[in-house]
Amino acid sequence: MSAILAKKLGMTQVFQQDGSVARVTVLEAGPCPVTAIRTPERDGYEAVQLAFGLTKEKHLSKPELGHLKKADAPPMRTLAEFRDEAGELQLGEMVTVESFEVGARVKISGTSKGKGFQGTVKRHKFASGPKSHGSHNVRAPGSIGASATPSRVFKGIRGPGQMGNKRVTQKGLEIVHVDTKENLLMVRGSVPGPSGSIVEVRTDA
Repeated sequence: MSAILAKKLGMTQVFQQDGSVARVTVLEAGPCPVTAIRTPERDGYEAVQLAFGLTKEKHLSKPELGHLKKADAPPMRTLAEFRDEAGELQLGEMVTVESFEVGARVKISGTSKGKGFQGTVKRHKFASGPKSHGSHNVRAPGSIGASATPSRVFKGIRGPGQMGNKRVTQKGLEIVHVDTKENLLMVRGSVPGPSGSIVEVRTDA
């Protein structure tokens, strides 16, 4: 499985060879040094840890800097682990966009845009109430209680609350273009999170 960390730059469109237009999300992917190898004997599972996002030393703690120096990696802001059953990568090795090819399917995980506290109409697509004849129940959720049995409100009922700002994985995205010089990946469709956010890209096998 190929995996890499990337920064979402935004969306655009590209013309393909057959003249069709592809709406794509542009990702600045890597290069990501391998900063740790997890093994079943020591850690109980197989995985590789990748680093991304150059930063200044003053923005990291001494333990973080020491961890990166073991892999001869520069100060980097983000660390993430990816399952690696094949065990192909080694400590200090660099992962780039060259590990992906045009036409491949990937799944991308990130934190969705936070929309704050929202009501049931926007958050859960509840139908609104009547808007005429003096109705005062246009966007209210309505009654949620029950009678003497069970004399309580069931857990998990859909109601108002925080919307967004959760981990989301978008599957089945197709890679349209790979720019090895600028470390760019262009994938067809939308990617979770706002522009400038960090996302995890994995091959969708």
